[in-house]
Amino acid sequence: MTPDIIEARERPQAEFLQKTIQTLLDGHSDWQRWMPAYDEDASLSVTPEQWDTALKDFQERLKDNYPFFHPLYAGQMLKPPHPAAVAGYLAAMLINPNNHALDGGPATARMEKECIETFAKQFGFQNHLGHLTSGGTVANLEALWVSREIHPGKKIAFCENAHYTHGRMSKVLGVETCKIPATPSGVMNVDALEDLLKTNSIGTVVVTLGTTALGAIDPLGEILKLRQQYGFRIHVDMAYGGYYHVLKHLPEFKAFGFVKEADSIVIDPHKHGLQPYGCGCVIFADPEVGRFYKHDSPYTYFTSDELHLGEISLECSRPGAAAAALWLTMQLFPLSAETGMGPVLKQSRNAALAFSKLIKDMPEYHLYLEPTLDIVTFYPDAPDTQAITKKTRMLFHAAMQSVDYPVYLATLTVSADDFKALHASNIEVNTETVTIFRSCLMKPEHLEWVPRIANFLQHHAKTFV
Repeated sequence: MTPDIIEARERPQAEFLQKTIQTLLDGHSDWQRWMPAYDEDASLSVTPEQWDTALKDFQERLKDNYPFFHPLYAGQMLKPPHPAAVAGYLAAMLINPNNHALDGGPATARMEKECIETFAKQFGFQNHLGHLTSGGTVANLEALWVSREIHPGKKIAFCENAHYTHGRMSKVLGVETCKIPATPSGVMNVDALEDLLKTNSIGTVVVTLGTTALGAIDPLGEILKLRQQYGFRIHVDMAYGGYYHVLKHLPEFKAFGFVKEADSIVIDPHKHGLQPYGCGCVIFADPEVGRFYKHDSPYTYFTSDELHLGEISLECSRPGAAAAALWLTMQLFPLSAETGMGPVLKQSRNAALAFSKLIKDMPEYHLYLEPTLDIVTFYPDAPDTQAITKKTRMLFHAAMQSVDYPVYLATLTVSADDFKALHASNIEVNTETVTIFRSCLMKPEHLEWVPRIANFLQHHAKTFV
């Protein structure tokens, strides 16, 4: 690998994190001293030699990963958590609280409630009920479950470009679904939605603000107008795009301004929120939905009359460490356009715009769709869709396996119909689907690195045989 890439791997916060971890370990030891001393049981002891052997093998195995930390990785929705999240998670993990019941994690349960309060205020929910989850899948499951309870026997509708979670979770719930066609640009076709609503069979419509394939934003404002006429629930899945709500004042993100009118929302802090996996979140606008969660646990809820988070969650055991990591991070990166998360997201968005411009200026590649968030889609120059798919796959592997010009991207399969609607002027469509490139520019460092990414991709295209 070239020297400049090696130099760029040095992260200024690494030394600070090392010192922080030691401070946390010392603080944890100090905290433990308030209880009487005890001897660790011999059954838990391991020898230094055992530790050394296991750790060497462990570290060697962890090398079998792609460089998610580096700006040259622009593939899946993966990036390292912020040191604040690592520190918060580690500090709480040493205690190992369970946020199911207040006596299982008093401090981290309060942190979780404060995080939910902050999210709810950001999204414009006056009254609300919500909690953290292990990720967007479970968060969406809970939202759809509540929808089923409110509209029993009615179907759940979502765009064909919505996350596959909704179809899978609806099967788990035993609820019928309807897929709404998407426009070639990847957003829900509102006319098709209205035709479906006229059947009076739809209880809930899932609106996606930030699809995981294209980063597309469904027209929430138009869908809200239909709700006035047809009276369905709106669940907003913004697991990927939710943090861009802080930039809702920008014209391209105006749909986020309507989130306050939704019945429920999902957001994943482990995507743009700088958190480690897994940390999702579901929030309901009406706290009365808590009645669906009502249950009794005679050995769990006994130390407080306050609301235990397990009383409003389908998951039971949940790591308090996830709440601690999120809470600490949110103290340093508030949900604001000008400070905290705002500048981070602006960098990612600007990186996507800059990369798109570079792609359009290269004869070797063509932009598939103008980016809405920070996902950029493009394809190599070729005479027909079969050749595009073949060339994409060849370049994908060549770039990822290169030592001197490494680039880590992802691929996306789109329908030939959508491709034809957007790009078929000079390209023969001779396949049913087309495989193209997809890149997630989630790291703010991507802005500085997109010229190099573009240069490396151009190098591979020129050497492609």
